[in-house]
Amino acid sequence: MDLRLHTAAPLNILSRNCHLWLSHSDIAAKGSTMVSLTKGQSISLAKEPRPPARVAMGLGWDVAKRKGFLGRMIDGGNVDLDASCLVYDASGRLIDNVWFGQLASKDGSIVHSGDNRTGAGDGDDEVINVDLTRVPAAAQTLVFTVNSFTGITFERIENAFCRIVDAADNREIARYSLSAQGPHTAQVMAKLSRSGGDWSFTAIGAIASGTTFHALEPAIKPHL
Repeated sequence: MDLRLHTAAPLNILSRNCHLWLSHSDIAAKGSTMVSLTKGQSISLAKEPRPPARVAMGLGWDVAKRKGFLGRMIDGGNVDLDASCLVYDASGRLIDNVWFGQLASKDGSIVHSGDNRTGAGDGDDEVINVDLTRVPAAAQTLVFTVNSFTGITFERIENAFCRIVDAADNREIARYSLSAQGPHTAQVMAKLSRSGGDWSFTAIGAIASGTTFHALEPAIKPHL
């Protein structure tokens, strides 16, 4: 059964707040990279010239060309990657999640732009919007993951990246290259974490296996 059929209810939140959120086309190829993060690096959003109130996490990828003479002549096909945002409290307990099966958080502060099943086109293929001013006080860490829903491994993926953008002016704050190719089917990409009233963004890049975020708890826990 295709779980994507059960996403109608959160779309009401998305449509009511459409003026707040960026879509794929809004942030694709906008702005320039301010910081290119390496694994484990962090950037403080509070130290930005104008700390953002709303951010968008963009995920992009391409399907790798098949090897060999014939492979170079044949389209690599489609790969369905899914971005998710998992919300944890200070004790490391999962209190909410946003993914293709639930396109908005319970309070509406986090909204998913919708599922892209191909990775076709330039720029961001999926976007998760976060209104930092509305994220519940109990939320300490927002973890962003990516899964291959059909189980196709990252050996078929190239040019994958995640980036965080200031939703007010489409300015790219930081980018992280998800360069690890291999037999894994998921990655814990990055996290937004709160300390007092300030937020920081950290590149994680931990490889994992699982076709939805539900299988990634062991890989996420060390980074909370």
